[in-house]
Amino acid sequence: EFLTADVKERVTKEEFAGRYEKVYGDLEISDLKVTANLPEEEVEGEEAEFSISAEMNSLAGPISFEHTAPLRKEERNDAENWYVEWDTTFIFPELGAEDKIRLSGTPAARGEIVDRSGNGIAINGTAYEIGIVPGQMEGKEQEIISQVSELLGVSPERIQEALNADWVQPDYFVPIKKIPTEETELLAEVTSIPSVVKKDVPARVYPYKEAAAHLVGYVGPITAEELEELAGQGYSSTDVVGKRGMEQVLEERLKGENGTKIYIEKTDGSEVVLAEKEVVNGENVTLTIDMTLQTKMYHELNGEPGAGIALQPLTGETLALVSSPSFDPNTATLGATGQFWQELEENPLKPLLTRFKQGYAPGSVMKPITAAIGLNQGAITTDWTIDVNGLQWQKDSSWGDYKVTRVTATDGPVNLDRALIVSDNIYFAQAALQMGAQGFTEGLNSFGFGQEIDYPFPLDPGNIGDLENEIRLADSGYGQGQIEMNVVHLAAAYTPFLNNGTMLKPTLLAEQKTPQPWNENLVNDEIVNQINASLRKVIEDPNGTAKTARIDGYPLAGKTGTAEIKEQQGVQGTENGWFVAYNLDNPELLIAVMVEGVQDKGGSQAAVNRVKNVFESQR
Repeated sequence: EFLTADVKERVTKEEFAGRYEKVYGDLEISDLKVTANLPEEEVEGEEAEFSISAEMNSLAGPISFEHTAPLRKEERNDAENWYVEWDTTFIFPELGAEDKIRLSGTPAARGEIVDRSGNGIAINGTAYEIGIVPGQMEGKEQEIISQVSELLGVSPERIQEALNADWVQPDYFVPIKKIPTEETELLAEVTSIPSVVKKDVPARVYPYKEAAAHLVGYVGPITAEELEELAGQGYSSTDVVGKRGMEQVLEERLKGENGTKIYIEKTDGSEVVLAEKEVVNGENVTLTIDMTLQTKMYHELNGEPGAGIALQPLTGETLALVSSPSFDPNTATLGATGQFWQELEENPLKPLLTRFKQGYAPGSVMKPITAAIGLNQGAITTDWTIDVNGLQWQKDSSWGDYKVTRVTATDGPVNLDRALIVSDNIYFAQAALQMGAQGFTEGLNSFGFGQEIDYPFPLDPGNIGDLENEIRLADSGYGQGQIEMNVVHLAAAYTPFLNNGTMLKPTLLAEQKTPQPWNENLVNDEIVNQINASLRKVIEDPNGTAKTARIDGYPLAGKTGTAEIKEQQGVQGTENGWFVAYNLDNPELLIAVMVEGVQDKGGSQAAVNRVKNVFESQR
């Protein structure tokens, strides 16, 4: 309504408003500030002008300009007033009536994730994009679609939909699916079909496949929900984002900033740049992981449900972090089919579950922690003994039918050394009762229970539960009850035995300073020496629960654990097997492994054998 009559004849209100809305919307214009320098005195005559200045932000950075606004005096509705002689230069001064505003982008290279030796865990590589050229199908459309569907696992309906897209021309390449470059047999078979060809395209590549999938995660196309959640952070509908693992955790560092240029394309083909933001590639991130060790630990689990960690116990660096079974992140990132995800979700072994972040009942690997707390508090001593014959014990009749059960019947006095060697549940149940609920809880808190773990990968915090109930307190002393901890926390809880009583924070990023104390002075040197000596015997003593882990000339210390998962006493439950071990003479490696469902696989020996194999491979 402020435009002159001539302009209003050339430009409709809808065209005028629509162009501003489109330009400002497409360029993500914000913080617009317009200043008008109006004449101080009344202007004589029918024409005038005044200067205006404009400032704004755009997705390519700030834009500013000055412009002169011509005015014309016109009479409307029996009143005389000034109106603006508007043209396209009011949008941007260099914009002619036939010129176009263009927006171009330079995608940022996503930062890579590498291990401590520089081996790529998540890298920018190449994939094969399989497509069809419609004009070469030569009347065999349905036959070709059927063959491609079977080989690539893409439904015929999706292939037909792609071929029927509005933009498709007979000689165009119509993309159907991306596949990893190592699938050479599939490539040869599918491209032998008439009209089917491949292109090399940039892709995120995970060289170690299943061995690091839960740790590293994968990337995928940004969803509408993610785009809304990340509004204002430089994402567009064509971007990819981290979906799981470190790809998701490190998203802000890895993604970089796309380069953007806003320019006017003149009718003579020249360009006038309005704003330009240089591309900033994503940051490369180095993990403390040793992928050789990571791969060895993953393959030792052999597809069985379980988790494991290898820690450098004097620095806290995470050398390996595995979850089994797993999935191929290359398939996930290249556009997995619904069938791929359905099979993973319906698999009873739950390959999508990140087991190293989950809390589990630790069973008897809890006992050295219980011993350390009890000795430090003075609730027990190394000479404190129990004298309970047989397999079962209860404090008194107030426990009803409930009894603590040993793995092996023991007659005669049992001290701490013996209790650790044979893994005596009754001894540690009584030790917890000696400490009492408050004392034991305080001790567990000092070992990191109930605390969020300061770790780059989100982990479930250790859980204690209510220890006011005496039975639960007794059960917690040997790692049952409501005690839960993840395998990373468990490994960290053993570091005081190699660091003069200091528990270290586990680290995962190479840039992190090490060692980082989590809690100090948990135990003195005397207690450390006593527990280490007993854990050495767990492996060396003929009665030790981990005697099969013995390696000639390699002084391992360790502790086994079997945690029973059941609804009530007297009912057969499932069992998880645990083993934690480290070399006392050369403490550069501490390994903790948990294997699920070991009730018919030798209990904790399922974990013992795997840990032993890893240590032997590292000698």
